[in-house]
Amino acid sequence: MEYKQTELKKGIKLHTISTDKFKTNLIAVFLTTKLDRENVTKNAVISAILRRGSKTMPSQEEISKQMEEMYGASFDCGLDKTGDNQVLKFYLETINDNFLPEKSENIMQTSIQKLLEIVFNPYIENEGFKPQYVEQEKNNIKQRIEGKIDNKARYSMDRCIEEMYKNEPFGLYKFGYIEDLETMDGKNLYSYYQELIQSCKIDIFISGIIPEQIEKLVSNNENLQKLENREPNYVIPKELNKKLPEQEKNITESMEVTQGKLILGLDVHLEDEDLRYDVLIYNSILGGSANSKMFQNVREKAHLAYVASSSYLRFKNNIFINCGIEIGNYEKALELIKQQIEDMKNGNFTEEDIQNAKKGIIATIKTIDDEQDTGITYYFGQELSQSNVTIEEYENRIQKVSKDNIMNIAKNVAINTIYFLKD
Repeated sequence: MEYKQTELKKGIKLHTISTDKFKTNLIAVFLTTKLDRENVTKNAVISAILRRGSKTMPSQEEISKQMEEMYGASFDCGLDKTGDNQVLKFYLETINDNFLPEKSENIMQTSIQKLLEIVFNPYIENEGFKPQYVEQEKNNIKQRIEGKIDNKARYSMDRCIEEMYKNEPFGLYKFGYIEDLETMDGKNLYSYYQELIQSCKIDIFISGIIPEQIEKLVSNNENLQKLENREPNYVIPKELNKKLPEQEKNITESMEVTQGKLILGLDVHLEDEDLRYDVLIYNSILGGSANSKMFQNVREKAHLAYVASSSYLRFKNNIFINCGIEIGNYEKALELIKQQIEDMKNGNFTEEDIQNAKKGIIATIKTIDDEQDTGITYYFGQELSQSNVTIEEYENRIQKVSKDNIMNIAKNVAINTIYFLKD
């Protein structure tokens, strides 16, 4: 797997991941912009509207028909919250030209044209997005916002983040807010969309067997040529020297639930970027694997949780502990969870724990090139954080982490927020 990046215009980059492991090419376009309260809902609606139609493919039916004619290509889109940024994502997967009959059309070229048209040349009526599409997608977003309560585990995590980052960008819900939908129409949304594509960070990824003329193919695209140089309006994630909280926040909410959801949001204070590898090992031992202290001690031995795990959110330097518990076991479970955090500070973990953590993380790293979208996600993360760490170097840095390194991290971890959802 060979990775290369090229700046096509200021704020617009082409990333190629050259690999002959697949018979397909995966093309992705990511639009990255700052999360803010004013525009978070607009971005969610726009990401949905763009998939409805483009200038020469004015409907989803027409897009599907074109995909079918391209030997069964597939198109998809999504929306992410990454650090203090909102990312609109668009994907097109096609068979590589090397596996097509001779004299077939150039599918790579067609794919680039089609995807860039969908993102940068949408279907317009009367100088705005089609009103019917806007109303339908506003309704879909409304249902999604209302439905976030249905997945109690996800809802609890979102609420913990919302409380931890109150009045800060990262506390915003990525699909926005129902009250913001009311004022949207085809014209004001299209006007905002035009501002967005001329100011956001744009990354185009192509994974697969890459032809030599790929840069020319992309840079000569008419939809890309109309875009201007920009100082991209996004936040470079550098949450390192955050001040650890002196006192933890406690939030309890009641809802119709059969199982309590207990989330602990932890802040991690780091002196420099390289310590993130130490945090990965720390998190794995704490709750990031089946060998972890959370899984073994809270779930298996004490039987105080159905689910007991932790995850590291690199772009905000937080660890989130997630437990599904019997509501009556709240105090016991919380005490035992805090004991695991304290044990990490005191070095109550073994060399075997460290080696198991390293093996698990390295096994995951080795699968990065097993899926094209995983490779794109890895290099996009590197791009956003302005890192340039190869997969091999990543593995080497994990191998070098020592017990002293992990204990140093443990001393720089503190509970910020405890969120409990009960009946």
